[in-house]
Amino acid sequence: MDSQISQASQPSPSPQSPHTFQVDLRGLVDLLSHHLYSSPKVYLRELLQNAVDAVTARRADEPDAPARVRLYAEGGALRVEDTGVGLTEADVHSLLATIGRSSKRAEGLEEARSDFLGQFGIGLLACFVVAERIRVVSRSARTPGAPPVEWTASDDGSYTVRTLPDAERPEPGTTVHLVARAGAGEWLAPERVAALARDFGSLLPYDVRVGDEAVTDLPAPWDRPYPGPSARRVALARHCHALFGFTPLDTIDLSVPLAGIRGVAYVLPSAVSPAQRAGHRVHLKGMLLTERAEQLLPDWAFFVRCVLDTDSLRPTASREALYEDETLAGVREALGERIRAWLTGLAAGDPERLAAFLAVHHLGVKSLARHDREMLRTMLPWLPFETTDGRMSLEEFAQRHPVVHFTRTVEEYRQVAPIASAQGIGVINGGYTYDSELVQALPSVRPGTVVAELDAETVTAHLDAVDPAEELALSDFMAAARTRLDPLGCDVVLRAFHPLTVPALHLEDRDARHEQARADAEAQADDLWAGILGSLRGSAPRARLVLNHLNPLVRRISVLPDPELIGTAAESLYGQALLMAQRPLRAADSALLNRAFIGLLEWATHSEDGQA
Repeated sequence: MDSQISQASQPSPSPQSPHTFQVDLRGLVDLLSHHLYSSPKVYLRELLQNAVDAVTARRADEPDAPARVRLYAEGGALRVEDTGVGLTEADVHSLLATIGRSSKRAEGLEEARSDFLGQFGIGLLACFVVAERIRVVSRSARTPGAPPVEWTASDDGSYTVRTLPDAERPEPGTTVHLVARAGAGEWLAPERVAALARDFGSLLPYDVRVGDEAVTDLPAPWDRPYPGPSARRVALARHCHALFGFTPLDTIDLSVPLAGIRGVAYVLPSAVSPAQRAGHRVHLKGMLLTERAEQLLPDWAFFVRCVLDTDSLRPTASREALYEDETLAGVREALGERIRAWLTGLAAGDPERLAAFLAVHHLGVKSLARHDREMLRTMLPWLPFETTDGRMSLEEFAQRHPVVHFTRTVEEYRQVAPIASAQGIGVINGGYTYDSELVQALPSVRPGTVVAELDAETVTAHLDAVDPAEELALSDFMAAARTRLDPLGCDVVLRAFHPLTVPALHLEDRDARHEQARADAEAQADDLWAGILGSLRGSAPRARLVLNHLNPLVRRISVLPDPELIGTAAESLYGQALLMAQRPLRAADSALLNRAFIGLLEWATHSEDGQA
């Protein structure tokens, strides 16, 4: 109790006064220029953005107010004028001098933020990337009696504010003056300013000019009226070439009214890797946000490049990318649906254009069809696959064969395709990207279809066995061949099969390949790793060299009297079978081929008396 009283009688700590963060403006500008913004060019976007937002704010109060933005570049200096809402002296202290505060968060504007481009309050700081000093002259439209006010800021963090005579700025609006810092003159050059203004502001809703040259080009190419579909297609193809540098195979309209999205997707004229991230152009309320929006479309739609305008998607703080949220996820799904509907429409009404598209981009459609059963059902008659019957669709192949056999790898297909075809077994090469997944999904969209994987064991079982008496008579031949190929991890079997022109067939399933790879690694490893790899040794079947008893060459080799020559011939058949299957050769295989070739040359040039 005494201790409790003692503690209670202790004086409570006195509250400490809060401290204010100190900002090193030069350090912040360095952070912006090297980490937040990708290039100094964004300074012009920020100036345009502030001007457009100011005009938007004034027009909210005065719908008939002038809506002009003018840029004048000359002698390493830039002047940007707008007829926007303007600022009072109090606004200048509150908004321009407080980093992170945006006028879009001011009273009464929070609900209307969607009408504005900028929402982060750091736009003017981007100008310090190209200028050491920023001078702003502004006159408020909301307070007509307020005089013009001048705000001058330096990159050392200091600023001055003073009122000006009415003649300095007789009309409401704002003018921003910049003078290039050392080494940044190119960014304020007239031709560079004009090019950047056109790039960023071509779809802005107001009258924007650099000098007397118009920047805006409205309506957007996808919203303009055209004499007919052909004229529209030609105009959009020209637009695509100007933006992306290619003439598209086709154009897909992208309209999502609920998300405020209008634009087009251009179909690439050449195949691209699915792993290649597409860069799309996205405008936010007319202002170019980014040329490299990667997350705009589903991953499977890598065969298009988009350009669109939106008023619903959120930008990141740098305003050079899209913020990943539920809205973007919904837009991504909706745009994917538009591309899917385009594909379905081609399948239903324009098979020639669809065939031209699939000849280039079948991989993208296969990627989509893996997860979309309806798309797989729609594309069954069109998607091409490599088969033993030639290149054809799954639908056509399934109509020809009661059982749809497939291999999982290209190597397996090359091993079994010639023999399976001769035996009347149809096989699909499932070794290419997505193909085996689609073949296995076939029964889900085509009920009653039987799908079976074809491996080396199944092929061997379909080959005809040799008469036991004949095989016994060739036991010495088989023993010599097995002895020679045993160090390579390959067994030798004798079968009779068509076509007769194939002397030998190399069959090796995945388990055998894995075991061979492990054995090769063990042979090259040090003692520690050899022990570890040795403990992983499996009991998988080994590769097999299937000799064709019907082939005349094999028959002649089988009756040779010299075991050494039989071994050399067996090595030659083994190497030839590997090459026919287009299998990658190991070092041991290459050495074998060289040894067998030299051995056969020596035998062919050797005379009975031992003289060459």
